[in-house]
Amino acid sequence: MHTALVVIHLFLSIGLIGLILIQHGKGADAGAAFGSGASGTVFGARGAANFLSRTTAVLATLFFITSLALGWMVMKEAREAGIMVSAPDAKEIPAPKVENDLPPRSDQKVKEGDLPTIPEGASKTGEGAQVTKSEGGKGSK
Repeated sequence: MHTALVVIHLFLSIGLIGLILIQHGKGADAGAAFGSGASGTVFGARGAANFLSRTTAVLATLFFITSLALGWMVMKEAREAGIMVSAPDAKEIPAPKVENDLPPRSDQKVKEGDLPTIPEGASKTGEGAQVTKSEGGKGSK
């Protein structure tokens, strides 16, 4: 049923697009009033506009009805079954115990081995090592 409704919906949408593209705009009626040859058409001078607009209205109504029907069917399916309905029961797995990896608070004393060593020649402001010629020329010429 769902597949048939989708196919009908698709044909209705293609039909609506085609009918809307075939219709003339409001400005095209002004040319027909001055004898542009519209009176020799199959539907008459005003017959095509009425036929196409009524057919478009019927197709639009059917498109709206199929849209509501498809939405209702999808909503009904979503209530009946979901991802979590078929999922197995979760087992509680304890988290591994971790040593305190947070930095020390300001009121705690820091042991000497807890801090990284500052490389020789590095500035205390964190800008990196400043090498001069007097230190043996490491890294500079």
